Amino acid sequence: MSPAANTPTKHTAAPERSLTQRMDALQKANVIRMRRAQLKRDLKGGRVSIHTLLLDPPEYVETAKVFDMLLAVPKYGRVKANKVLQQCRISPSKTIGGLSDRQRAELVGLLRK
Repeated sequence: MSPAANTPTKHTAAPERSLTQRMDALQKANVIRMRRAQLKRDLKGGRVSIHTLLLDPPEYVETAKVFDMLLAVPKYGRVKANKVLQQCRISPSKTIGGLSDRQRAELVGLLRK
């Protein structure tokens, strides 16, 4: 047995938050969810381009998954979205803000075809 297996692990709890802090965080999360939902409707309706979104993402989309945004694009379902992500070597759990320059450029190039 390794020495690390005998050592107890330290569990640190998240810091306590006041009711006001929790309510502010909840309100902020709700605003982000509403804006993302509207963005997905705009993507579906063709009012917003996925290319524009990927090249210059608004702050509220930075933590959204690329896969979820692709699903909102017309003619893109789970199979096609997964295929595109595999071709670009992007994990399905990757966020828009977490894309590297190479991944972003490759994805936009592939989606423009």
